[in-house]
Amino acid sequence: MAGLCAAARARELGASPVVFEKGTRPGGSMLLSSGVVWRFREWEDFRAECPTGQERLQRIVWERLDDGIAWLEWLGAPVIAHETGNPRTVGKRFDPRGLTEALSRSAGEVRLGETTEEPVILATGGFQGDAALVAEHVRPAAPLRLRANPWSAGDGLRLARSRGAELSAGTDEFYGRNMPDADFAEEEFVPLAQLYGRFARVYNELGDEFFEGEVSWSENDLVQATARQPGARAWYVLDDAALRQRVRDRTVEEMVAAAPTRVDPAGLPFPRPAGAQAAVRVKPGITHTIGGLRIDEDARVVGTNGLLAAGADAGGISTGGYASGLAAALVFGRIAAETALGGL
Repeated sequence: MAGLCAAARARELGASPVVFEKGTRPGGSMLLSSGVVWRFREWEDFRAECPTGQERLQRIVWERLDDGIAWLEWLGAPVIAHETGNPRTVGKRFDPRGLTEALSRSAGEVRLGETTEEPVILATGGFQGDAALVAEHVRPAAPLRLRANPWSAGDGLRLARSRGAELSAGTDEFYGRNMPDADFAEEEFVPLAQLYGRFARVYNELGDEFFEGEVSWSENDLVQATARQPGARAWYVLDDAALRQRVRDRTVEEMVAAAPTRVDPAGLPFPRPAGAQAAVRVKPGITHTIGGLRIDEDARVVGTNGLLAAGADAGGISTGGYASGLAAALVFGRIAAETALGGL
């Protein structure tokens, strides 16, 4: 998203940008997402949710997102819903395919299957697609399943680091979802997300309830905690009350029924908890890294001479919690284009 937004904004300002897309299609992981572009309704909530993020960068996202969303609509991106479904956030849900098509059309020249060694703006989508980089920085207990496009493999990080770039805080953090511990296709990234951990009792393979405190509304804290458990796995164990809860447009029972790793609680590798009616074995799917290159307010990569970065290549915005990656990509993609063209 960041690269296409940067190119579309640059073209709007009179430039003739070229997007070098490593993959076989435009859109990156934006195309595979739920399409919700959002910010916290209250600024204080952003700071509370992501307390170790760079405040000045967060403030820019929070202040400029509404204008960015209006810009997407002006480009012709189709809106599915004008609300996020969460009272703590504001934003809109776009059709991911229509959003990708609108941005690609506005971006101009997009060269598929190509890269360049002399980029102006880095927007390669983070490093979750490279198992070695994930092992080095995130350090999960076992390899994580990729819940993203396969081409975001740290190319931007490596190139910028070779030119002296500094890293942001939070390179050991990631955004993802606990998914069934089974193979799944990219069209199942959203529907198979097991987004009901806050209603479950959560155990590791040894039968220990490892998560202390209350699971956050996003559940990203639980996902990251699961990545540090033996085998990077967990069991969600649910009673009748949990199964009746609703998450967005589905009941927990419906989500459990769709999980290929659901089992009768009698088959758990530890004694059956009291009241257990269903159990699902889960494993984190990594969607994008949270830490990355350190940038300033103008999307310049700190420590380099002239490189710019946006999207998941730029770290330090959602550190310590969770905020919309699409929102940051939209805002700083546009800013990167403006900086590249002299602040126009």
